[in-house]
Amino acid sequence: MGEHSTSNRLAVDQPTRGADHNRSLADQADPATDEMLLPSLDDGVTLLDVEGSRGVPILQSLVLNHLLLHDGPAFWVDANGHATTPTLAQIAPSRRLLDRIHVARGFTAYQHYGAVCDLPTAVNQSIRESTTNDTVRDRQPADSDGESPYTPSLIVAPAVDVEYRADDTLGDRHADTLQARTLTRLATYADGYDIPVLVTRSERDEFTESVATVADHHLECKQTRMGPRILGEDFETLVYPVDDGAYYQTTFAYWRQLLEARAAQVGVEPTTPSTPTPDSVGSGVTVDGESVAVGTDPLLDAWTASAGGR
Repeated sequence: MGEHSTSNRLAVDQPTRGADHNRSLADQADPATDEMLLPSLDDGVTLLDVEGSRGVPILQSLVLNHLLLHDGPAFWVDANGHATTPTLAQIAPSRRLLDRIHVARGFTAYQHYGAVCDLPTAVNQSIRESTTNDTVRDRQPADSDGESPYTPSLIVAPAVDVEYRADDTLGDRHADTLQARTLTRLATYADGYDIPVLVTRSERDEFTESVATVADHHLECKQTRMGPRILGEDFETLVYPVDDGAYYQTTFAYWRQLLEARAAQVGVEPTTPSTPTPDSVGSGVTVDGESVAVGTDPLLDAWTASAGGR
């Protein structure tokens, strides 16, 4: 009897490791809750900082997660090759999600700024096309939460600083000014459409202090031995246990598993998108000198920045 009491006392007094504490919290949580998935994006500008990499899978997972939870398309102003069709296709639980992403690409500072300026025109064109399409004509104009399937649900602008930083035709003062105008327009769209605007930056330095200043919310993703850990005002990643007691890692299978769980939660039937082989419409070069092929399928190249500086 005494040995049993001592054993219980030692079990209680034994220090609990952080990983074990997180595991116990995860075991108590409902797997369908947000705590086991990804953070939701609130209205306003959200800055995502990723430690140690460009964070493309993390960024794209947040975008796809948001589209699973909300009606309406996403409008993506791309820079530095973040809107990669193969990556999205690998982690998307349904190809229909990809059909809701409209992409414009800017390979110079003026092209990027022009794409941001042209976004309202692209939104209006998308609404006209959607409301006259026979397949959506009979859909309800809005759901019970007041969301419309036609107006934007999200704007994405990754590496929002990279083109202004790399453009040799701009002096420091003009680069600051043009980037500030871009950020102001993005903040205006967040307020005007009452939606989240998700941005990232290529570096944390004096040049991108304005990005942090304009942001209403801040998410940080740090790489750990167990995988990515996302921190925000109201969100913190705990652990991602699997059946064999191991942990998910930062692989495409990991992100796809999270999004499939979200899709099952909201009633979206998963599909297995085939490896995309989009028709090439050209190519571009990222700031790192990497050649990037530009395709049109399954993403929608909704608008292009054909105009010069504004």
